[in-house]
Amino acid sequence: MSIRGLKKKQPKTFKVKIITVDAEMEFSCEMKWKGKDLFDLVCRALGLRETWFFGLQYTIKGMCTWLKMDKKVLDQEIPKDDPISFHFLAKFYPEKVEEELLQEITQHLFFLQVKKQILDEEIYCSPEATVLLASYAVQAKYGDYDPNFHEPGFLAHDELLPKRVLRQYQLTAEMWEEKITAWYAEHRGIARDEAEMNYLKIAQDLEMYGVNYFPIAQNKNHTDLLLGVDAKGIHIYSINNRFSPNKSFEWSAIRNISYSEKELTIKPLDKKAEVFKFFSSQLKVNKLILQLCIGNHDLFMRRRKVDSIEIQQMKAQAREEKARKKMENQRLAREKQLREEAERAKEELERRLFQLEDEARQANEALLRSQEAAELLAEKAQIAEEEAKLLAQNAAEAEQERQRLEITALKTKEEKRLMEQKMREAELIAVKLVKESDRRAKEAEHLKQDLHEAREAERKAKQKLFDITRLNYPHMVKYPQYLPTDTRDANFDKGSIKLDLKDIDLKRLSFEIERERLDYLEKSRKFEDRLKELKSEIHALKLEEKQSGLYS
Repeated sequence: MSIRGLKKKQPKTFKVKIITVDAEMEFSCEMKWKGKDLFDLVCRALGLRETWFFGLQYTIKGMCTWLKMDKKVLDQEIPKDDPISFHFLAKFYPEKVEEELLQEITQHLFFLQVKKQILDEEIYCSPEATVLLASYAVQAKYGDYDPNFHEPGFLAHDELLPKRVLRQYQLTAEMWEEKITAWYAEHRGIARDEAEMNYLKIAQDLEMYGVNYFPIAQNKNHTDLLLGVDAKGIHIYSINNRFSPNKSFEWSAIRNISYSEKELTIKPLDKKAEVFKFFSSQLKVNKLILQLCIGNHDLFMRRRKVDSIEIQQMKAQAREEKARKKMENQRLAREKQLREEAERAKEELERRLFQLEDEARQANEALLRSQEAAELLAEKAQIAEEEAKLLAQNAAEAEQERQRLEITALKTKEEKRLMEQKMREAELIAVKLVKESDRRAKEAEHLKQDLHEAREAERKAKQKLFDITRLNYPHMVKYPQYLPTDTRDANFDKGSIKLDLKDIDLKRLSFEIERERLDYLEKSRKFEDRLKELKSEIHALKLEEKQSGLYS
């Protein structure tokens, strides 16, 4: 089916999705619109006036192609999606970003695209430069560094370094963040557009900045070279080296560029110089190379001509805008400085107020403590006064007690002397009693011995009487009842008298012994009682002496 047939079946409008580096937009386009109509609509939506750097890119059959401005959109070989997707990207790059990028939106779009190319490793950048570029990107996104707000870990979700750099150095995310933050802290006071411009000024010095590479061959058999097109000219690279070109053709030195099928020819301005011919993989590549060469050459020639009225107006507006922004930034910086000074003064005043409040609180506490101390001292003084009175009373009592003790001591000395005398007398009595006891014990022993001898004599007398009786009256001994009464009575009366006399002496002796023993026991008991009384009196005297010594 032809494209003309598709157009008839399609509605009067078709949807287009425009994808920028950081946003997406959808538009409804008329069927008859050309590429320039759609491009102008997108530029108006973005507020972009420097349109010559940009284009609408799409991918067809794995190849990136730019939408042609002079042909209808639907007449070009574009994806048949709904909506149709285009990428709004920078197609041509300036030689000097600071001089050529006038609008802030232009700077911002270039900044986003170049940053993406560096992170995707389409532009090689050294690790040191990537850290510096990342610090400017952070400044553009977050503003001035504030250690109270930008705490460790605030860059954890930001992609700031190429994966090649992360793999090359065995550093943790915290270490990379620390390195970036060290640079970021030095960019204080730089506005967002200024930070993005500083980023681009560093990036434009990189070897692969703004270069579009295409594989080429010097013959039809194989591809062994790379052709690069940028703002300065055409460069020929070896297949493994995209940094240093083997050969370069500046735009000012090129007379003509043409292609025939897959062959592309570059004719130098010097007719004596050798014409450079090479082959590409397909015809579309040659068309794209020629399109980029024409656009870059036109911009190259425009830079070297007098600016048009529109460009002059834009530059004047840009200068005014920069001056206004500079003044605004200076005003904001002054206001920020004044605000910071005011905040510091406020903090100082708050600190001073807090210090004064603390001092007042401490003074109140000290006053309360002094009042409490005064009350306590008054109580102590009252207690001390009462104690003084009590001590004076005690002193008077002590003096009276001392006088009493002196009198008592005198009495005690006399009593002590008397007691010592009594003790000596008691000791003498005790010695006498001991001697008397020994004497009486000896007498009792003698009496016991005499009693034993008397009983032994009695026993012997009885035995002797019995023996005599047995010899004189043998039959009477056997039958004492047949003895004559008189004889028996007479004989026994004699013995009885003797026995009675002996018994009476023994009883008397026993009675005297018992009486003396009882007397001795009574005297011993009385003596022990007297000794106990003396001991008690002596003990009491000793206690009184101790107490009188303590009172003294």
